[in-house]
Amino acid sequence: MKFIKLDLLTLLIGLFLFASCKDANTIGLTPDGDSPIKGILDNTVLVDSKTVLDSATASIGLARHPLGYTTGDATFGTTEASLSMTVSLPSTSYSFGGIPTVDSAILVLPYSTQFYGDTTTSVYSLNVHQLKDDLSLQKVFLSNKVWPVETEVVGSITTKIKPKTPFKITDIVKGKPDTLKAVAPQLRIKLSNTFIQEHILNVDSAQRATNTKFSAVFKGLQVSVNKTSSSGPGGVMFINFGGTDANLQIYYKKQVGTSVVEKDTVAVNFPISSSSGPIAATVKHDYTGTPVKAQLDAPTASFDVTYLQALSGVRNKISFPDLKAFVDKVKAGNADARVVINRAELVVNLKSGTDVSPWNAAQRLSLYRLDIAGQRANIPDNEGPTQANPNPPATYAGSEAAFGGFYDTTNKRYIFTVTSYLQALIDNKTVDYGTYLAPSSLTEYNVFPSLTSGARSIINTATPATGEKGIKLNIYYNIVD
Repeated sequence: MKFIKLDLLTLLIGLFLFASCKDANTIGLTPDGDSPIKGILDNTVLVDSKTVLDSATASIGLARHPLGYTTGDATFGTTEASLSMTVSLPSTSYSFGGIPTVDSAILVLPYSTQFYGDTTTSVYSLNVHQLKDDLSLQKVFLSNKVWPVETEVVGSITTKIKPKTPFKITDIVKGKPDTLKAVAPQLRIKLSNTFIQEHILNVDSAQRATNTKFSAVFKGLQVSVNKTSSSGPGGVMFINFGGTDANLQIYYKKQVGTSVVEKDTVAVNFPISSSSGPIAATVKHDYTGTPVKAQLDAPTASFDVTYLQALSGVRNKISFPDLKAFVDKVKAGNADARVVINRAELVVNLKSGTDVSPWNAAQRLSLYRLDIAGQRANIPDNEGPTQANPNPPATYAGSEAAFGGFYDTTNKRYIFTVTSYLQALIDNKTVDYGTYLAPSSLTEYNVFPSLTSGARSIINTATPATGEKGIKLNIYYNIVD
């Protein structure tokens, strides 16, 4: 009988604990008697938000590089992204052998993740040009830099984009029959045989002695959108230059021994990699005639939504103008009282009906501040461990997931933990020199403008349209004398 009672008690405790569990998306938002968050809830502090332009940023050394266009987005206008790249030698002093003749040349660009836009109806037309300047000698690679090119189109492709579809290519095996080889999803652009013959195979061997000498004569290549031949709403693909799959693939015939008749077909890859030479992205936005432009032109006006766009597009400047009044109110004239924040959340609600393919909402947002020097910095809740400091400060939320910013597809919102930041503002331990929301890549958090995501979001302000949920702060606090 004793054991039966003990089992029953265990079952009841288990049921109680199970019933007390909360979905991570609801903690702190609908507190009740079972809520683990202690303190008084206040959600009256105004969150002011404004759409502002983001700044240009460094476009080299990226996890993935943007390429493409968007033209069917009535809210955000048009976006273009082109890529300029250094082409390296397969080896120092590479020799093509006797009397080499180009058979074909392919620019191979492997897709990365996070394609944004339309793959169903859009047709993408891309042109390849030779760069006028040696990219390897450049020092500044801002995303708004336009790299000059020669007028000749040395390669092109018009196709639909299939960033997740692998396929097979013919693999030349020396001394054996050619075979079919499966390759990762990639963009393959045929280049002019004449161009490759003249600018690579016919180049004096001394100029192929090192990458420095080769870059001085070959300069590099640029891939850009041909808007005239493209159609549909478009999208932004991302190219992976982090491995060995991106290259200029040259198939050529060379003399066998001393024979002037017998030829051998050879394939060689000229690497295009972030580790071997600069690869730079150029991004252009045109907001003419859009709601985004209307907000940018009226910085003091009030709106019911604001706009966020990656690729150095637009971000939100947010502020908490009522925070001091909130502190004065809850202290109720007691100068010795201290407001202790148990938990604070910034809740960012998406505008209804704006998470629609192909312009789906950004999967992740970043929240950051400016320091006294005007430089971007994490807020205290996101000052996590680094190589230099593996032990994060006590203000850290504990993890990326705990800090938040990931898109909640069910509730159509983003939630950030801002407990330490608000406490520091209330205690005058920091000054709000500027706090910002912006799109971030899903897989890497971006304080600086994200060039590794093409996404955008339309979010509600604190004064949203009827039936909408506005941006807000949930503050759980106690007063300590």
